[in-house]
Amino acid sequence: MYSSHHHKHHARRLLCLTALLCFAAGGTAYACTRKAAVPQLPELPAESLEQPAESLVQAASTLPDAPVQQPAENGAQQSTLTAAQAQAILDDPRMILVSRAHKMPEDYPVETKECGSATAINKTLQTEAADAFLSMQAAAAKDGVDVRMQSGYRSVSYQKKLYDNKTQYYRDKGLSEAAAREKAAAIVNPPGCSEHNCGLAADLNSPEHTTLDTGFADTAAFRWLCENAEQYGFILRYPKEAESVTGITYEPWHWRYVGAENAALLNQSGLCLEDAVAVLQRIAAGETVTG
Repeated sequence: MYSSHHHKHHARRLLCLTALLCFAAGGTAYACTRKAAVPQLPELPAESLEQPAESLVQAASTLPDAPVQQPAENGAQQSTLTAAQAQAILDDPRMILVSRAHKMPEDYPVETKECGSATAINKTLQTEAADAFLSMQAAAAKDGVDVRMQSGYRSVSYQKKLYDNKTQYYRDKGLSEAAAREKAAAIVNPPGCSEHNCGLAADLNSPEHTTLDTGFADTAAFRWLCENAEQYGFILRYPKEAESVTGITYEPWHWRYVGAENAALLNQSGLCLEDAVAVLQRIAAGETVTG
């Protein structure tokens, strides 16, 4: 749905994003080894998750193609990313942040295409994401790896049904209305609060491991995804090291489509989507980010 606009400006936009390629060089490390889709950055000292903005500036200053930075009054380097550039990334519909704390806008557009396996529970993704998945699946097959999409887009109404059913289950157990809803939300996200509602999240599996659990991390399919998914615009959405930030336990089967350039940005940064969005919002608001 968005491919024609984004591919037209891919080269120019990727150049603008280089200043953000490493929000926190030693931040949230993903639990897999990837083939780099962009030049590797120089090694930098590890930074904590509490310092993503400062690390962003430090990393950006080492990039060979980064614009010349002007020193701040205190001698620190200033961010090279403009507020407009940061806002453009935030406005990319593929970068939408959906969670219990960030409900999906009611007017968010979703057009879907089927790409799920024969046994898939929800067989579709947004059209651009579906095309990217099918290309990725074909590439994996050439390498002798079978990757399948088992659960994709769920409408908000379908999500509401799942949530209401789980809430009723706990009501029947004798819990109060508030307690039943809280208990249900710990298992099934409320409507509009699941990534699956935006059609960009895909639960993947393979014939060697058909269940959606952490055992998928031990498969050839998962290893292949770690090395190659970025090239097709997918990121591991809920890695181990980001659990305290995402609020979601490690899910090696849950992959999120953000577009190839955004995937390269996030993977190089080492930050989960929540932290990356937080830094972009600071810059877009006109805050001077120094490190």
